[in-house]
Amino acid sequence: MKIAYLGPQASFTQLAASQIFPDEELIPQSSILDCFNVVKNNEVDKAVVPLENSIEGTVSMTLDYLYDFDIFIETELVMPIAHHLMIHPNNESFEKIISHPQALAQTFHFRYDHYKDIPSQDYNSTAASAKLVSENPTEKWAAVANRYSAKLYGLKIIHENIQDFEQNHTKFIVISKEKSVLRLPLPKTSEKTSLLITLPEDHAGGLHQVLSVFAWRKMNLSKIESRTLKTGLGNYFFFINVASEWHPTLSQNAIDEIISLGSNVKFLGHYDEYVFSE
Repeated sequence: MKIAYLGPQASFTQLAASQIFPDEELIPQSSILDCFNVVKNNEVDKAVVPLENSIEGTVSMTLDYLYDFDIFIETELVMPIAHHLMIHPNNESFEKIISHPQALAQTFHFRYDHYKDIPSQDYNSTAASAKLVSENPTEKWAAVANRYSAKLYGLKIIHENIQDFEQNHTKFIVISKEKSVLRLPLPKTSEKTSLLITLPEDHAGGLHQVLSVFAWRKMNLSKIESRTLKTGLGNYFFFINVASEWHPTLSQNAIDEIISLGSNVKFLGHYDEYVFSE
């Protein structure tokens, strides 16, 4: 199989993809949108993209593309995230820090305490920032990336584990055009159903009606998040995770009742959550 992932090489997403698909061909993509497009266009079988970080929350682009594309989630992997500050070995100092916006946000307090006056710059991914620093030895730049990036691109780590919180984890999902479940030989923590729900109109009690459908059936919601539809102020869709096994009658009846209320329901999949295996 061909598996796309948010690249380049040594990105956290590649590490996740390597855990999920150790024997498959992994193909890096330059953006999350590219990952969705190559799946849509049948250029690859599946793709691995980040969905949520324990510090910075949901990756908004992934959520938006789940709404925009006819795509399903097959499984989810939770992986610990460790960030390191690295420079080119030819340099002794740096004048700018480059990394993915999420990595910069996750290391904000460290950078504020130690390098308050050094500006930062957003880049496509942590690994891409390490590659950029490696390819520009005359520039006094530093990258925030993982240890594998430092090794791959020959950089020198000057500060280890600079994430602001020790319990820093990211959830990665496998997406495809197939409505299926991917079983992995990894520690399983839970299973869930993911839905995208759009209310028929903005009226009092609309969201309450939808949530009541789950409440009286005693179906536990582990996540509910709103995202703008980008069609005007006050227009949202809701990303909902139902934390439970799939019950053919109970679960489907809940979805049918929400539809009967006039809401639009997009079923993203029922799948398992696994944890990274060292």
